[in-house]
Amino acid sequence: MRYHKIRKMDISNGPGVRVSIFMQGCSFHCKGCFNPETHDFNGGKEFDEDTITKVLELCDKEYIVGLSILGGEPMHPNNIEATTRLAKAFKEKYPNKTIWVWSGFLFDRDLKDKEVLNYIDVLVDGQYVEELSSPLLKWKGSSNQRVIDVKESLKKKKVVLLEEEVVPV
Repeated sequence: MRYHKIRKMDISNGPGVRVSIFMQGCSFHCKGCFNPETHDFNGGKEFDEDTITKVLELCDKEYIVGLSILGGEPMHPNNIEATTRLAKAFKEKYPNKTIWVWSGFLFDRDLKDKEVLNYIDVLVDGQYVEELSSPLLKWKGSSNQRVIDVKESLKKKKVVLLEEEVVPV
């Protein structure tokens, strides 16, 4: 399991100031992907316990409102174990901060039974489709993607979309 990079102050991948980690490896290879350097599963750096420790330390600052996990593809079978370990450790240490994840896999088809959903607050799902892209979309690159309130979706056993920006006060 590998990751591409960690951003210690990110304001573009979720609400507020966040820490972001980009997992390494993706098999979707979406046309127009904004992060093609993350496609190679052998690229990047090794993801290990030190990586988790580093991310948690970066999230310890009061102004950091959450963690964003992107890719590559964090939910790919090669990466989902690391994503789950990181998300679980983050939620144990910071239960009041949010986790946002971006994945080409679909919540209700591919991910519905995955443990990682127990730790995620918001999932942006669906592959990026360049023909459906718009810079006016909030938190997603193309209109086919969904911004899902994972906690409510699990509770109601159906996809519940996030209707507005959620920023902790």
